[in-house]
Amino acid sequence: MPHSLVLNLLPVAPIPSQFLTGRHLHALFLNLVSAVDSDLSAYLHDQSNEKAFTLSPFQVSRKEAYKSSTPQTQKRVLPPAAGTISQALQWEQKQAIRENTAIWWRISLLDDGLFDRLTELWQQLNFDRPWHLGPTDLYITNILSEPQSNQPWVDFCSYAELFDRASDTERQIAFSFCTPTNFRQGVYDSALPTRESIFGSLANRWNKYSNRAIEPNFIEAIFPSYFDIRTEVSTDSRSKFIGCVGDITYRIMGDVDPVVIKQINSLADFALYSGVGRKTPMGMGMTRRLQIF
Repeated sequence: MPHSLVLNLLPVAPIPSQFLTGRHLHALFLNLVSAVDSDLSAYLHDQSNEKAFTLSPFQVSRKEAYKSSTPQTQKRVLPPAAGTISQALQWEQKQAIRENTAIWWRISLLDDGLFDRLTELWQQLNFDRPWHLGPTDLYITNILSEPQSNQPWVDFCSYAELFDRASDTERQIAFSFCTPTNFRQGVYDSALPTRESIFGSLANRWNKYSNRAIEPNFIEAIFPSYFDIRTEVSTDSRSKFIGCVGDITYRIMGDVDPVVIKQINSLADFALYSGVGRKTPMGMGMTRRLQIF
């Protein structure tokens, strides 16, 4: 069952920026899992592609982010686009996160077969135990697992329900790329979100973890109708990741079977959980479907 949870965290000392990279947060997640189920942690670590989870970068409140930012770091916060319901995310911290700063961290789970074991993880976590991130200890203050009016990144829905609820008439599909997003094309990466790369990525993850296959043979019916995107770079001491952020809207054109429209909408709704593109277990490719008014 796809499940998107948010952990609220509190560090008791500053978290240096070099320990806020995707690989450090990836290791922290596996440590959380290992504390309850070491075999599951090893399994998740060894998955070579289309991993069963995604992570966000650490998020601090907007007020705190802007208060401590410089002109160079302010551009790392993505503003919402006009006419949509979006949410700014931070994907790169140039400065340490100060002690006693409230942080939220999104974790999504994709694998129906592992869902019960992962649910048990949240039920058994010790809230009095400190977790180590670099030189810092931090505490989990609570876990949001039910939909929240003020936290659009929390939700859950089975694959069957996602498909059943999807519209078979809605022809506009709008996405917001909230952290840098890119796609593998052959031996190289591309930061351009083409219809093939987006829906191909969604279909691959859907087909791996659900029992209802969706073949992306509808690509030629999908056309971009609006886009406001730009390239951004996320760097750490070992690598540079170039991706796109911003909003893009696609429209389904022509005489398309309602079942196909339903499949396209199912994949678009699934984006909240799966993200798109590369390095989603390290905070990249976080994507949400937008409401259009």
